[in-house]
Amino acid sequence: MAGTFYPAEPGRLGKLIDALMAGAASSAQPAELDPESVVGGLVPHAGLIYSGAIAALTWKLVGQIAPTTIVLAGTDHQARAAGAGVWTGGPWQTPIGDVPVDRDLALRIADLGPPFAPDNEAHLYEHSLEVQLPLLVRTCPGARIVPLAISPRLRAHADAGIRLGRLLAELRSAGNRILLVASSDLAHYPPARICEEVDDSLLGPLFELDGDALAELETAVLGANLPGVVCGLCGIDPVRFTLAAVAEMGATRGLLLGKATSADAGGDPGRTVGYAACAFV
Repeated sequence: MAGTFYPAEPGRLGKLIDALMAGAASSAQPAELDPESVVGGLVPHAGLIYSGAIAALTWKLVGQIAPTTIVLAGTDHQARAAGAGVWTGGPWQTPIGDVPVDRDLALRIADLGPPFAPDNEAHLYEHSLEVQLPLLVRTCPGARIVPLAISPRLRAHADAGIRLGRLLAELRSAGNRILLVASSDLAHYPPARICEEVDDSLLGPLFELDGDALAELETAVLGANLPGVVCGLCGIDPVRFTLAAVAEMGATRGLLLGKATSADAGGDPGRTVGYAACAFV
């Protein structure tokens, strides 16, 4: 996706990341947020010129926590994975540095059994995790990743999330600094005012870690025939999965770090996408 979702030239990409992180540095975090209590987060995944300012808020926080491994639950837009496709290969490349993979943890996750399975192919044409990596490289140099492609064909979101959350909780209890970060944009393509209203409605069950209520609300949003709306969350599957996992890891709520629409970054206000950054504590 280098050259489309973010600049391919290292100098240009570096300057963009510098600007995004400078903006994040000037943004206040919630007063009640203790970074040491964070077990996971949510990031958007559009082109960095649109969603990068919001994504940078989560990655700033992750940088403060300095995890050794970040499990990334990504939207599988093309439904290539059967359920939860685990990347078990080598490092991921960016124009400003490679990102190592925690292959031992990847194999342990794959060994949890269906819907988890080794599946490198599911990641090859997907942008939802790749677009995070330039920010991750800058804020968490040396951190390893375990990329998961969460398919819309996944059915038992809560069961799969609980099983992963249980494993990650055990590793955290043993002293491993591990976080789980989900990737999803919010409402797609309504005018900016409607986008903001839809996004605000979805944040309630998200903050309550209630994946079932979130799915019901998504269905209601789609049934309301709102102008331009084609989804409430393009990554509702990784989000539902992640909500169950972070609850198993000890989280009790989500905290908003920031939100915006593509119109706030200069996009067409008549056809927008919503973005939010959240921490799960």
